Amino acid sequence: MKKKVVIGISGGVDSAVAAYLLKEQGYEVIGVFMQNWDPYINNESKDSSKNKLSTCEAEYDFEQASLVCKKLDIPIHRVNFIKEYWTMVFEPFLSKYKKGLTPNPDVLCNKYIKFGTFHDYCVKNFDCDFVATGHYAKVNYDKEQDVYELLEAYDDEKDQTYFLCFLNQDQLSKSLFPLSDLTKREVREIANKLELPNWNRKDSTGICFIGERNFRDFLRNYIKNKEGPIIDIDTDETVGKHEGIHLYTIGQRKGLNLGGHESKYFVCRKDPKTNTIFVSNVKNKNKHLNSNQVTSKNFNWISYIPNNNNVELRFRHTKNKIIGKFNIFPNESVAFCYEDAMAVTTGQYVVAYQNGICLGGGEINKVILNNQHHLKI
Repeated sequence: MKKKVVIGISGGVDSAVAAYLLKEQGYEVIGVFMQNWDPYINNESKDSSKNKLSTCEAEYDFEQASLVCKKLDIPIHRVNFIKEYWTMVFEPFLSKYKKGLTPNPDVLCNKYIKFGTFHDYCVKNFDCDFVATGHYAKVNYDKEQDVYELLEAYDDEKDQTYFLCFLNQDQLSKSLFPLSDLTKREVREIANKLELPNWNRKDSTGICFIGERNFRDFLRNYIKNKEGPIIDIDTDETVGKHEGIHLYTIGQRKGLNLGGHESKYFVCRKDPKTNTIFVSNVKNKNKHLNSNQVTSKNFNWISYIPNNNNVELRFRHTKNKIIGKFNIFPNESVAFCYEDAMAVTTGQYVVAYQNGICLGGGEINKVILNNQHHLKI
């Protein structure tokens, strides 16, 4: 009997080509389209025209996914996890923003929805052997250690292991990533040769399952703006006024509306208790923004804790990895030391790698600046 695989089909080119490759490999393939956001249900905007446009976007995605499945001769089903997405992803996302943090919803979405709720739904309702997605990542089974490993994709620029850092052994054992050894260019070439309707469709951007939005306007639907002072952290001088601390990120330079000063300013600290944003000028920014250690209380080791504590670290998906080391405390908190990194902040995720293997990730709960005492490993 053919092994059965359910693929999350989104309407984009990546999941379309992934579905084709699975069929070519001899699997029985079933497509499932997820809708996890609805602007009406989620009270996104009072502007009905914007609501209509956003709803039409979801319908367009489903139409594209349906055309792909028809072309590939595979069945397609439609489900929604709007309630689950709101509870497990969006509410924690808003909660952290209110506290002045800068969370990444894509990480939570993968953990709780794509590889949580969606995985469970597929296994239960389709009795499938595997669940596949169009992520650029790779699963490897290490027979010697009897563990599944999450490996970086062949395409460095598209690698998405940063967003998958919370996966566990059970999830990896049931996951397939058909695009692991392809570049984005090759994926589009395959789709073009197959005459798939979405072969040249633009990559999705913005918040996971919500899409591209004017971020400030979007947040106003859920978090009330509260004005407060912007203070020069070195002189204690009030240099301006902000619209709400949740609208600013550590390291931000543009959009501060601090004209008329001799030096450019960078956001270097946010205090939600006093509703204050602290900034530093160019001359002093490294002192207030450059760090060499972070700690994570609930770090997720995907496969194992390596014996060698030399690792590569990534604090943002788009940033290059930097060399570091880790140490585990008795309370299981993990400290990561590195030479130097700019604008690392609490609420973000630190993801560790070793020899192309994504070891796991965790939320940063403490950042040690270069001019502060730090643990030597």
